[in-house]
Amino acid sequence: MNVSAGKMLFIVGLFSISAFAVQMFASVENSEEIAIHPKADDAPLFPVKINPANQLAEIPTDRKDANGNPVLVSCQSCHGVRNPNPKNGSTGPLVSFHQDLSFVHGKLVCISCHNPEGSYSDFRLASGESIKPEDVMQLCAQCHGPQFRDYQHGSHGGMTGHWDLRKGMRQRNHCVNCHDPHKPAFPLFRPAAGPNDRFPPHHTKETHE
Repeated sequence: MNVSAGKMLFIVGLFSISAFAVQMFASVENSEEIAIHPKADDAPLFPVKINPANQLAEIPTDRKDANGNPVLVSCQSCHGVRNPNPKNGSTGPLVSFHQDLSFVHGKLVCISCHNPEGSYSDFRLASGESIKPEDVMQLCAQCHGPQFRDYQHGSHGGMTGHWDLRKGMRQRNHCVNCHDPHKPAFPLFRPAAGPNDRFPPHHTKETHE
């Protein structure tokens, strides 16, 4: 049987390709497995800023400054020269200050949170440990655990900025930005009406003009 030169070249080429494929399969089968791991996300994170709780260390007076803002005085300016009354849990016995203070916070008394050894300008935990006003959120969390848990996960307390800290910073409210520490129950209010354009009216071809 006569085989043309073209067919012979085709057959030889086919055998060559088959042999090369078998050799490559064998080399891959005997090689070590190479694991490809995704690149670690090492992008820097922006900070989370919590609003300061300045009202815990100062109290407004009935005097105004040049801009019309209340003049603030430090708690220690009075409490530093007065002996604390451990039994005082209301504003009734007070005769020179805090008469207008509304105090409704469970069965707590003043020194349940304020540290009398720090002239009331510091606070203390249930363990007796003294803490500064900037760390007072630890004090709130002792009794308000569920709320603090939700705060840590972003579902309690207001915030602005970015959920993804790789894209930008986040700013959080402090507990006392919304809650009066002496009367923390949030007052009742009527929710605002929702936006009217959230779901625009659906137009059909028959009604759309």
